[in-house]
Amino acid sequence: MKVGALLTSAGINIGLCILFLSFYSILRKQPQNVKVYFGRRIVEQHKRLRGAFILERFVPSPSWIVRSLQCTEDEILSTAGLDAVVFNRVLVFSIHIFSLAAILCLFGVLPLNYFGQDMRHERIPSTSLETFTIGNMKEKSIWLWVHCIALYTISGVACFLLYMEYKRIARLRLLHLVRTMSKHSHFTVLVRGIPKSTHESFNSVVESFFTTYHAPSYLSHQVVYKVGKLQKIVTGAKKVYRKFKHFKGTTVDQTCRSVTYRCCLCGVSSNSFQLLPTEEQERGKPCVKNSNLNLPAEECAAAFVFFKTRYAALIVSKILQTSNPMKWVTSLAPEPKDMYWSNLWLPYKQLWIRRIATLLGSIVFMFIFLVPVTFIQGLTQLEQLQQRLPFLKGLLKG
Repeated sequence: MKVGALLTSAGINIGLCILFLSFYSILRKQPQNVKVYFGRRIVEQHKRLRGAFILERFVPSPSWIVRSLQCTEDEILSTAGLDAVVFNRVLVFSIHIFSLAAILCLFGVLPLNYFGQDMRHERIPSTSLETFTIGNMKEKSIWLWVHCIALYTISGVACFLLYMEYKRIARLRLLHLVRTMSKHSHFTVLVRGIPKSTHESFNSVVESFFTTYHAPSYLSHQVVYKVGKLQKIVTGAKKVYRKFKHFKGTTVDQTCRSVTYRCCLCGVSSNSFQLLPTEEQERGKPCVKNSNLNLPAEECAAAFVFFKTRYAALIVSKILQTSNPMKWVTSLAPEPKDMYWSNLWLPYKQLWIRRIATLLGSIVFMFIFLVPVTFIQGLTQLEQLQQRLPFLKGLLKG
């Protein structure tokens, strides 16, 4: 490969990066994408955005890059959390390592490789990349120690920076754990694979197990129930009720007055209509929000067990409860918003089957993807294929 081709490839990649950054700058300004890019801010501030047409939304602006570079770690920690700070430190660490490697290679290794052989040097754009590799050095050259020093320097600095970054992130993690308020999920353990008993319910089985083996730290438990499709209908009705609740009383103008007229028989005046107050309208209607339906529920082989201390919950979630690893499987309970409740209804053995099927599917997809890639790469090296596989000469010539 020539240096000019490498520079062309680098220019194409840089141009694509600028194009994608411009697309991001435009898409983040669109009102319909606010929930995608600023979901956390919307949840915290509850602001409504106006949908008027503004030309500025369709013009790329690099100002957000400058503001992001000026943002401190404390601001990132307060707005995006500890995970964002760790991701930012990974990027900073990578920039440090690649910057050091670029400086050592540009001003130390590459010049030695380029002038390693006594040869006539052409213009750099038309020079092959092999001229800049260690293969261009003379055998038993006295300048090979420069390569060793560069490698050891990069490795040593990388190890030192890794140690410092790990120490810094560990301190931030401890501060985050100390400052974070305790939540119910910190004291809760999710138990799956509860063995079914013919004489007792899951509720009794869980209570007897944890009062026997974890009596000092056990507090209480809650079995997961499967209520079926009727509960989904009720939940959907409640969502629709909350969505249209603010439209209540807005369809009729409250300032209009009723029209009076006299009856043709007895002469008594009467009103054509009368607007009732909102309280009187809602008095006779059943409240969807506070309605309690006695839905038939079925116990699942999963339960949430609560403990008195976080340490006890952590210990129970890590140890093996029985000799059978498919029964009494414990893990720390996730946040309620991170819980996918439908998975709790599945048997624990079925989850393992799904994981194995997913792994096999990914392996098959990888091999299917490698076939066309290998074929295309082989087309670029037809001469080498003819030398290594002589029986392909007839096919390639034909």
